[in-house]
Amino acid sequence: MTKEISSANDRNKDPILAVLKEVIIGDSIRVLEVGSGSAQHAVYFAKNFKDIIWTTSDIATEHTRIRQVLDAAKLPNLRGPLAFEIGKDDFPKYSYDIVFTANTFHILSWKQCKNLMKVLGNRLREGSQVIIYGPFNYDGKFTSESNAEFDKWLKQQDPQRGIRSFEDINKNMIKNGFVLFKDYEMPANNRMLVFTRLVFMK
Repeated sequence: MTKEISSANDRNKDPILAVLKEVIIGDSIRVLEVGSGSAQHAVYFAKNFKDIIWTTSDIATEHTRIRQVLDAAKLPNLRGPLAFEIGKDDFPKYSYDIVFTANTFHILSWKQCKNLMKVLGNRLREGSQVIIYGPFNYDGKFTSESNAEFDKWLKQQDPQRGIRSFEDINKNMIKNGFVLFKDYEMPANNRMLVFTRLVFMK
């Protein structure tokens, strides 16, 4: 079998790992990855965090290749893939400390993004964190020419795709009970947004 390798995932894994080492503190942490894709991130991060459980999830059509990669990795702390198609499948019925998703918000429609943020607000307990990696716009502007070109290409593939606004994401996360912990600047005009779930209001 020839493994499908994402060059972007290979390039960004170390900068993301550096941030995760700041955010993931303690043992026995349960991480759910939404949109695991090639599962490269899952394998790499599970290798580097041997005391946490990393669970993969994605739409059903991605499961075969994810299973192949996970079976080849043979890591005891790597789980999944779970079926999670936003707007179709229920949120996985487990308790997670962190939800991680990379390069998904510009692929999902904005409706799906809002749906995901609402589900996370309903299902994650106080103190849980959500980590969203990818390119984002600020103050209605692209942060680089390459991001503007990427957005144009995304919309050619599907008009509902596109680089999302940080302000829109932050507003919806606040609406669903989260607060921005930190906005990390990442290489290649990407960002890493870390949100923390606040106390549930009665």
